[in-house]
Amino acid sequence: MSDAAGVVVLIGRILFAFFFGAVAGVGHFKGDQMMRGYAQQAGFPVPGVAGWVAGLWLILGAVSVALGIWPDLGSLMIGAFVIPAALFFHRYWALEDETQKMSQTQLFYRNLVILGAAVVFFGTFVTLGSELRFAITPPFFDF
Repeated sequence: MSDAAGVVVLIGRILFAFFFGAVAGVGHFKGDQMMRGYAQQAGFPVPGVAGWVAGLWLILGAVSVALGIWPDLGSLMIGAFVIPAALFFHRYWALEDETQKMSQTQLFYRNLVILGAAVVFFGTFVTLGSELRFAITPPFFDF
């Protein structure tokens, strides 16, 4: 991978990670009680992890992707987060109110797009291996 291509990929890694670290991850820390209450209301099986625990998970995944510290593992962490988020918290199919249904539908599909991006990042990082530029470590997985 050339340095120029590495810079482009690095910019993509940082942009992808920014949302999960600085926005979602910090939001889960700041809104710990609210997040846990919402998780309990939504019927999430372990609502205690929806606050600061989920925030820490997201921040670690984001730092991993952005800095290139086992970035493949970080992308899987982010992908693993959005699966239960989509299935438990954005259940548009269970809503009657059309406004809420529309909003939750958009959030559900946003999570699917994020999952797709996380999977592509994972595959890219594993494929590039030590050729990934501007990374601190090579990928965790070696296929």
